[in-house]
Amino acid sequence: MKGVQLKQANEVRLFAHDVLDLNKLNSSYTYGDTIPDTEQRGVCLYAGVAIAEIEVVMESGTQCIFKGITAGSFLPVLITKVVSIPDGATANTAGELLALY
Repeated sequence: MKGVQLKQANEVRLFAHDVLDLNKLNSSYTYGDTIPDTEQRGVCLYAGVAIAEIEVVMESGTQCIFKGITAGSFLPVLITKVVSIPDGATANTAGELLALY
């Protein structure tokens, strides 16, 4: 939290404070584009459906493919882009792929 300055072991830890649904039809995100507001820090992903394969760009700029993601899984990595529609997602159903800020 802003302004909290304690020893690292005692600091407040938050997993996510905002979300962007990457699959929602009215989402501001288009696959292949940089995810909004990831200039300083990437986002983690939540897969609401089983995803056979997802290609992403990591915060470092490295492009990689993750395979075999089960429904209900969190990917605790920091990414800035999903390269294309993940194999298993439909791109039009809410909650299938969430970016967690």
